[in-house]
Order: sequence, then structure tokens, then C-alpha cells
Amino acid sequence: MAIHPTAIVSPKAELDSSVEVGPHAIIEEHVKIAAGTRVWANAYITGHTEIGRDNQIHMGAVIGHEPQDLKFDRATRSYLRIGDRNVFREYCTVHRGTELESATTIGNDCFLMGLSHVGHNCVIGNGVIICNCALVAGHVHIGDRVFISGGVVIHQFTHIGQLAMFSGNARISMDVPPFTLAAERNEIHALNLVGLRRAKIPLPAISELKRLFQSVYLSELTGTQALAEISQAGAFQTAEAKEFIEFIRGSPNGLCPGARR
Repeated sequence: MAIHPTAIVSPKAELDSSVEVGPHAIIEEHVKIAAGTRVWANAYITGHTEIGRDNQIHMGAVIGHEPQDLKFDRATRSYLRIGDRNVFREYCTVHRGTELESATTIGNDCFLMGLSHVGHNCVIGNGVIICNCALVAGHVHIGDRVFISGGVVIHQFTHIGQLAMFSGNARISMDVPPFTLAAERNEIHALNLVGLRRAKIPLPAISELKRLFQSVYLSELTGTQALAEISQAGAFQTAEAKEFIEFIRGSPNGLCPGARR
């Protein structure tokens, strides 16, 4: 194990022998870090934080600190659970859960850029990219391979479907369906066609998603009418189309509307 002599690592922390810890980093007693992970200079890792394999935690990142919640009791035991191969760049912050025994979770292969923030009790999927200065508030659920551009702010409890993409500086307080492009203030502008092709989504699925988007966002139907139309038995066969429909049907916060044209 390569631990710089100026680093402060609690003897009660559990670090694999291959973990590297840079100058002036601080790792506190309840932290667990798996093989291949590198902690760069001045990073701070605290709380009941579990970090998987081959992660990179860069300079000044704060991982597992107390949630920014006025109701939080410091005596509460809560968690941050991080998967494998994630990158946390300079000065990003990820907070642990706020309720007793609750957790913030981050999947595998995510990339959190400098000064980004993930709040308490978020559930972040796999392959998610959160760009510089983007802010994700507490209890947000984000699906796999979502791309959140710089300066985006996402309100607490919001749900984001997989392969959604956000334009820079978007402000979001309603749910964003999978495979869509969100921008401005709670506006859905289009399908994320570039993302769909890069993810190698089959052409039949893209075709069905286009039909769904037309019904939900480009027709004159009300939300109730659109849901009734797209829910007809047998109308859509691909897994992606069914996921889109189920997301709309189960949205807890209401969907972002289509862009005003």
C-alpha cells in the first residue's frame, strides 16, 4: 500500500493493500476502499463510506461527508456506497444519506467532473457523466448513461430516465423521461438520438421511441390521452419503448413538458 507520509489514515479504516493515498489526504475510521483505487492529494473521505475497485478520487474531493440537510442528526448512521471504476474530479462533493441507515449510491463507470455535487440519498446508475458545476439535490434518481452538462441544477426527488441528456445550465424540477434531451427550465426538446446511436440502441427501438415522442410531446393530445394511446396492447414491442411508457405511467413528480415553440 502506497500511503504518503503526510496523509492521515485512520487505523480503523479498511483499505486494500493496493490502494494509493496522496499527500495530505484524510481517510476516517469507517471508510472501506477496495483494490486499485487511488486517492489523490487533499481528498477527504469520511462517514460510513464503501468504495469499490479502481476508482479515482482527485484533489480536494469530499466523499461521504454529512448531508446538507437541516434535519440531519450527527448521531445518525447513514452510508455512501460507490461501485467500481468511477472518477471523482477536483473538488466534487458526494454526501451520505440523511435518514437512519439510509444511503447514497453510485454505480459503476461514472464520471463526476470538477465542482459537481451529488446530494444525500441520491441513486446514481452506471455510466453517468455529471459535468463541471452541475448540482444534483437530495433523493434524485438518475438512470444509466445519463449525461448532465455543465451548470445543470436538478431539484430534489426528481427522477431521470436512462440515456437522458441535459443541455448546459438547464434547471430541472420535474421528471425527465428516458432517451430524451432536456434544456432550459423543465423543457423536453427532442429525443437524444445521438446518445441512442452511440449506445447502439437497435433501429426498431429508435423507431418506436420516435412514435412515442410524437404522441407525448408533438401531438395535440393531453397527457391522459397520450398515455391512453401509447398504452394500447401490442402497439409497442421493444424494451426501450416499454421502458419509456412505464416511466411516464409511474412518474412521481409529473413530466417535464415539451419545449414551447
